[in-house]
Amino acid sequence: MAKPIPIGVRGEAEETVEFRHTLSANHPELPPVYSTPDMIRLMETAAFHALQPYCEGDEINVGTSIHIEHRAASGIGARIKAEAVLEAFDGRFYTVRVTARDDKQEIGRGTVGRAVVNMGKFREKMKEKQYPVPSSQYPETGSGRPNSDG
Repeated sequence: MAKPIPIGVRGEAEETVEFRHTLSANHPELPPVYSTPDMIRLMETAAFHALQPYCEGDEINVGTSIHIEHRAASGIGARIKAEAVLEAFDGRFYTVRVTARDDKQEIGRGTVGRAVVNMGKFREKMKEKQYPVPSSQYPETGSGRPNSDG
């Protein structure tokens, strides 16, 4: 079981907006601005970084819910920083307050839900559901954290 995680623990993630992060990358008729799914991904990464140092053994923290507002557009070249702060714990689930900012303003905010899971038990459950999850699907970076481009 994960070590107790103190309320207020923080995590961050950053990236520079590239074409692949924009609405245009998926739908050419849309403007080349930072997409909501990419902003949420960065926020989830910040939340992961906040909680993961408290996980032990083969534990990892995973997303369980998202409640996000994307409030302002950012273009290619903008530097985006997501910050996460643990706000609450309810038995098994953690609520993390997240924000994202570009060089000029807040662009998004909300909360994400997280839970700590044991990867061995998780893989077994997937086998029972006939969804095999090979170990090769979880590359190690030496830090116990998934690869990140931010």
